[in-house]
Amino acid sequence: QVQLVESGGGLVQAGGSLRLSCVASGRTISTSGMAWFRQAPGKEREFVAGITWSGRVTNYRDSVKGRFSISRDNAKNTVYLQMDSLKPEDTGVYYCGQSKATYYESNPEAYEKDYWGKGTLVTVSS
Repeated sequence: QVQLVESGGGLVQAGGSLRLSCVASGRTISTSGMAWFRQAPGKEREFVAGITWSGRVTNYRDSVKGRFSISRDNAKNTVYLQMDSLKPEDTGVYYCGQSKATYYESNPEAYEKDYWGKGTLVTVSS
């Protein structure tokens, strides 16, 4: 079965840290750009961070720069999102997406249905 599975979410106080993981099974991610998105209640899904297939190039939305770090381990078919200095506005369901290209896409509509995980909930309390 081909799937992406996110984990590592939870409830954390503002200023705390979480590390999200996204593990792929049934399909390699080693030649794919990967990205993390999030969706808060009542809001559109938004780009958080992206990484190219090699890991050499990364990009972040402005509001998380300096606090979040995306990385990958292609041998483990896994991509990570380290989140530090969390803020209440970081609350949402976090999804990983697998691009069909070697680079990531920041537009969530570029990802096909079967190239998303089901998400992991992050709640940051003030």
